[in-house]
Amino acid sequence: MTNRSTFDDVMVPNYSPLAMIPSHGKGSRLWDEDDNEYIDLAGGIAVSSLGHCHPKLVQTIQQQSEKLWHVSNVMTNQPALRLAKKLTELTFAEKVYFCNSGAEANEAALKLARKYASDKFSSEKTQIISFSESFHGRTLFTVSAGGQAKYSDGFGPLPGDILHATYNDLASVEAIISDKTCAVIIEPVQGEGGVTPASKDFLNGLRALCNQHNATLIFDEIQTGAGRTGELYAYQRYDVVPDILTTAKGIGGGFPIGAMLTTTDIAASLVVGTHGSTYGGNPLGCAVAEVVVDIISDRQLLDNVQAKHLKFIDGLDHINRRHKIFKDIRGMGLLIGCELKPEYHGKAKDLLTLALKHKLLVLVAGPNVMRLAPSLIIPDSDIEQGLMSLDKAIEQFVAEQAPAEQE
Repeated sequence: MTNRSTFDDVMVPNYSPLAMIPSHGKGSRLWDEDDNEYIDLAGGIAVSSLGHCHPKLVQTIQQQSEKLWHVSNVMTNQPALRLAKKLTELTFAEKVYFCNSGAEANEAALKLARKYASDKFSSEKTQIISFSESFHGRTLFTVSAGGQAKYSDGFGPLPGDILHATYNDLASVEAIISDKTCAVIIEPVQGEGGVTPASKDFLNGLRALCNQHNATLIFDEIQTGAGRTGELYAYQRYDVVPDILTTAKGIGGGFPIGAMLTTTDIAASLVVGTHGSTYGGNPLGCAVAEVVVDIISDRQLLDNVQAKHLKFIDGLDHINRRHKIFKDIRGMGLLIGCELKPEYHGKAKDLLTLALKHKLLVLVAGPNVMRLAPSLIIPDSDIEQGLMSLDKAIEQFVAEQAPAEQE
């Protein structure tokens, strides 16, 4: 028989999973092996965009599994063609490249940016600008682009010619950008870095700087895409159009799939043989993602994301008035970060653990921020019940942090 201790016996120790092991889920609820029921405000880290076991996704994967799973990229397939066509119709993009994850999508974007710069301008135009506290994946290239040393320490030598500016500080970009810059990569809302939205002026400024220096502007929308912010992609909320956009997580609704979207001109640099993915664009993943895109691109659903955002914010504000635990509550759509006050810094994981005891799943975004990324169609009743459980968990958390009374 296997249990949580089996993980320590047989799995590489790069994760430290919770004690509970989920057995099944439905909508915004999960059950563990002891049949305890949990409200899920984590969404598999912004992946389960339509909750667990959405009936249309279950039906789609069952039907496609009886037709075709994999054919390799020696051939194309209808689900991939349909999904790519819909993504180009719904976004700025004209071309799509499919892969399996966000890291792979960002890897492709960064490679394309350098290849395009070399083809069109100069082989010396290789500099990439990213931002402190950013996160772009775990490949060696993407972890180097990410602005958090804890993810790259010990893996050197790292890919070079990558600089890091300060998020929401245009002057810090102006100080380092040059005609040797091939790309600027940015999350419209930093996820792992603390759920920090970019200002519209900042993104507009980046767009202008990239135009000035013939650099591609890459929007990493792995976490902010697929309806998470109340638009299909966050760039549509900001009205700032990138040259390359990466997407994964929620676009598969839980099935592994990623994509890089770009223009015809830039895509032309990835000629046959320059990049690829064995499983990328497989019929099974694309069939599921097509249904996800059909559902989440509905205007009423996207508007409801914003309505649910306001419901969360109102409830979190009420909790904060009671317990005075959060310094800031921020985010966009159903990607919400609650930054702990300085006296609670470093203890976001403790709050997550206590929430679990109250049958609630939440996330952290660094040591000081609690993060919520629930299903985009979470029922209001589950929001209300989840917030009540969070209130109880925070009440216990604050009580446990209080200094003992002097005798």
